[in-house]
Order: sequence, then C-alpha cells, then structure tokens
Amino acid sequence: MKYIVIVICICACLSCSSNIAPKKHFIPTFTESNTTTHKIPKDQDYTFGYLEVLENRNKPNGNRIKLPIYIFKSRSKNPKPDPIIYTVGGPGYTSMRASKYMKYYKYLDDRDFILFEQRGTQYAQPSLDCPEWARAVYESNLPNFDVTKTDSLFQKAAKDCSESLRKKGVDLSSYTTNQIAADINDLISVLEIEKYNLLTMSYSTKIGQVLMRDYPKKIRSVVMDSALPLEVNYDEESASNLLDALDRLLNDCETNNTCNSAFPDIKNRFHKYLKEKSVNPLIVQVENPNNGKQETFYLKGEDLIIVFTSAYTGDVPNIPYEINKLLNNDLTSIAEKLQYLFKEPGDGIGMGMRLSVWCAEENPFNSQEKIAIETNKYPEVSGLSPAVFDNEICNIWKVEKVSEIENQSFKSTIPTLLISGEYDNETPVKWAKAMSKNLTNSYHIVFKGWKHGPTTNWSNPCAMKAANDFFNDPNIKPNPDCFLQITSPKFKVE
Repeated sequence: MKYIVIVICICACLSCSSNIAPKKHFIPTFTESNTTTHKIPKDQDYTFGYLEVLENRNKPNGNRIKLPIYIFKSRSKNPKPDPIIYTVGGPGYTSMRASKYMKYYKYLDDRDFILFEQRGTQYAQPSLDCPEWARAVYESNLPNFDVTKTDSLFQKAAKDCSESLRKKGVDLSSYTTNQIAADINDLISVLEIEKYNLLTMSYSTKIGQVLMRDYPKKIRSVVMDSALPLEVNYDEESASNLLDALDRLLNDCETNNTCNSAFPDIKNRFHKYLKEKSVNPLIVQVENPNNGKQETFYLKGEDLIIVFTSAYTGDVPNIPYEINKLLNNDLTSIAEKLQYLFKEPGDGIGMGMRLSVWCAEENPFNSQEKIAIETNKYPEVSGLSPAVFDNEICNIWKVEKVSEIENQSFKSTIPTLLISGEYDNETPVKWAKAMSKNLTNSYHIVFKGWKHGPTTNWSNPCAMKAANDFFNDPNIKPNPDCFLQITSPKFKVE
C-alpha cells in the first residue's frame, strides 16, 4: 500500500500564444508537516500532514481548507494492507485528541490507523468556532439569569457568530456530512489506498453511511459504534429515548434483588420526584468558587435528570445510588456538578460546524409539530426541548438544505458491524437494529449495561476488541471472550 504525498506541478503552457488562461482544475493534496497538533509519544511511528481540499467543490477557484491527518504505523512487523480510517462524533468534536493515546488502540496491532479531522472542527483550517455561543451557554446557566431572555440570548449568539464567520469568507453551507465524506474519499485517492476499513462513532456513523452509499468501491468493512441512521429525525424523539433508557436501567435495578432491596420502587419514586420538581423546583445552594458567595439554583425535572445523562458507562453501577441520594435530599453530587457552571466559557470550538450540519441536514426534515408534542409529552422533563437547535436559530444561521437523499435510508452489502450500548439514550439500540435490515451483510452486538460509545469505554476495551476482531475477519460475527463475561451491572448500594 502506498501513502503518496501529492505535489502539484506547474506545467508549461501548451498554448503560450493564447491570452486566455486555461480553467484551473483543482487536485487535492496531502503535505507532510513536522508541526503536529499534539505531542506524540516517541515510540509511536507516524506521519502527520494536511489534506488540502476545496471548501466548495462547485467552485474550483474558491477557498481551500486544510484538514490535519495522522497516519499511525502498525505495531506489527507484517501489517495487513488495508488501514483503518477513524473519525469521531459530534458534530463538531475533534478527532485529534486521540493521537496521544495510540498505545491503547488495539487496531495498531494489525494494521495502520489513520486519524481524520472533519472540516470545521478544532484543528482544521478554518475551525468554525463560536465563542459567542459558548458565552451564551455560560450566561444562561448562571443562577440569576432571566429565563425569559433565553431565546433572544441564543439568537443573538447565532447571528453574531454567523456574521463573524461569513466576514472571514467562510461558506457555512459547505460544512455538511456529504462534504466530509467527499474529503475522506479525496484522502483515499491522494494516498492511493486500494482498500480500507472505516471506524465511526455516533455522528460520524452518518459520514460512514454516506461513504458506503456514494463511494463504496474501496471500503472493505465498516464498524459503526452508536449508530445514527441517515433517515432518523433525532430531534423528534430525543426526550422519549432519554426516558426509555432511564427506565431500562431502573427496571434492571428493580429485578436485581440487592438493588431493589436497597432502593425499593426506585423507578416510580424517581418519576414522581421529577414530575413534582418540574412544578415546584428544587432549591440548591452552591458556593460560587469565583467569589465565595452562596448562589441559589432552582432545578426542575429537566435539570435533575442529569443524574442519568451525565453518567458514562463506568458510572452506571452508581446511578441508582445517586438517584436515591437525591430522593433523600442529599444534594452533594448535584451541588458538585453545578459548580462547573461557574467556570468561564471556552471558545465554542467547532460549534459553527455543528450548527451548519444540524441546520442543513437535521432541522429541515424535522416536524415542528412533533417537536412541540415531544417537548410537553413527559411531565418528568416538561419543557425540555428535544431539539438540538431551535428552528429560529437555524433560520438565523441560513445554510442551504441538503438534498432529500441525505434523510433517506440506503442498502448496502458491505460487511458492517453495529455496536450499541444497552443504556444509550443518544443513539438507542433500536436505531442500529432497524439499520441492520438494510445492511444485509451486517452484525449487531449490544453491550449490556453500557452507555454511548462502547469502543471508547477505556475501563473495559471489550468493544474495541470486538471491532478489531471484525476488521480482521468481517465475515464472522465477533464474539470475544470478554463479551461473554459482560452481565447486568453490579449496582452500588452503600
């Protein structure tokens, strides 16, 4: 397999007597760089550089953007010829942070591993940052904020950020999933890769689906961790998915003798608690670490469900215990979480990219009527909007709607492994299960008791092991010994 650095040559004019300049044909390039995004351990063999592509592929003389790429060399003396390309979720998250931790990635035991940064994210050039949005989030979470001004605060932030990025020459409509997929396809061509494997997670599973649909020839196999189907309208059901996942966990507690004895009827009690606090908010006093003053927060059900939503897979065994603390008016954990709200806002890194993706390919296909129903359907979280961005925010952001095909399912025979976490409320098990019907050469494994992103559960790398086993033989459903050992959580009771 070749990883070729393409250099554009300036060729002699074939018609030097002509006064008309020939139309330029842009060719993507990959240029190595000694300046990396992160400090890489000395024992890791790698190449780092930038893929340069067009911002808008319909404008060959338009803006060019640069995307950082790591090509990590396999630890094997005889690596397999088909590398893995990996890009993370979001939209708006950077893939580059993983570069520091390659010693933990099992994939490098067998083949090269390519880390790809999506356009508009933190280390891409440009990065679509929105400090205005980060400031709005910070202000809206302060205890003395007037909630009646929430909409106007975020609308102004969207307007200011949009205007700032456009003044810099950024074409906000060019930051979409299908353009990112085209970037990866360009990388494959530039590096002259004959076959490759694709590792995706959460939002980036949409990128994987577009690649499978539009550029299938060189894809050997695909792993989708926490799949988000193209055809799903995320905003229309996110509140339902949240409560379904919560109930699944609490049902498991109630069917476990030890957990049920310690926390009897916990599901019913927690639902009643959330409903009651949605009407009569919980009052929590928290010391402001910036000035030492006591601040007062008024928390509704939509705020208090953070006991579940803020937990990672490693925290799952503690969730019923933490809920019980809350039911007994032990507010220490809640107060600890609230203190983070006093930290100064960041730069809103990648938020502009997130807005562009969502407003171009999620919001236009939403039913605002369904979102309104979902917002008020559950008294436990009454008022919690299931929409990532309100409709008015996208009206302000003003990007072009993608074509209808970007919201439709597709069929593929490419070997695919779907990995889900049982308690994942962001990308529930049912979505991957539905996708498997159209991915006719696919397998689906569910990690019992786990949440979102199983392949990044660093306390137990079993999902990563399953993914790597699949890359090594995509014609067999992976069934590592570690998977057979995973059972329902051993819930903490004291």
